[in-house]
Amino acid sequence: MKYDLKTKRILITGGKGFLGSFISKRLKERGCNHIFPVDINDYDFTDICSVKKAYEDIKPNIVIHLAAVVGGIGANRKNPGKFFYNNLIMGVQLMEEGHRRDIEKFVALGTICCYPKFTPIPFKEEDLWNGYPEETNAPYGLAKKMLLVQSQAYR
Repeated sequence: MKYDLKTKRILITGGKGFLGSFISKRLKERGCNHIFPVDINDYDFTDICSVKKAYEDIKPNIVIHLAAVVGGIGANRKNPGKFFYNNLIMGVQLMEEGHRRDIEKFVALGTICCYPKFTPIPFKEEDLWNGYPEETNAPYGLAKKMLLVQSQAYR
């Protein structure tokens, strides 16, 4: 069954970044006319008031959540609390507020960092819970993994 996006208001968090700009472009190519790519300069999704303001301003039908605090192994090691908290709180608040407002569809991007340290290649979804992520990026990976738990709970 096809889902018609052309008339939908689509909020893309992190929408001005690398992946977000490609997704915005593809949606436009498919005839979507109401795309709202935003970044930290527009809304701070770690702040619930800013989350609510984004929903009030944009009135999305669909949210594609790409925004994240990211960095390499060095940044992850230096700031594990920041990577865990900011990534978790952004997603939790966006999803909860979307749930309260009956958003039609909420898409949260995961990461390979969610997978256990010794996951066999090729990665398979059924391996996701078979161990602890690689320690250097576990806080980031676990924050993203919890969004999967939240989305399954809400479904």
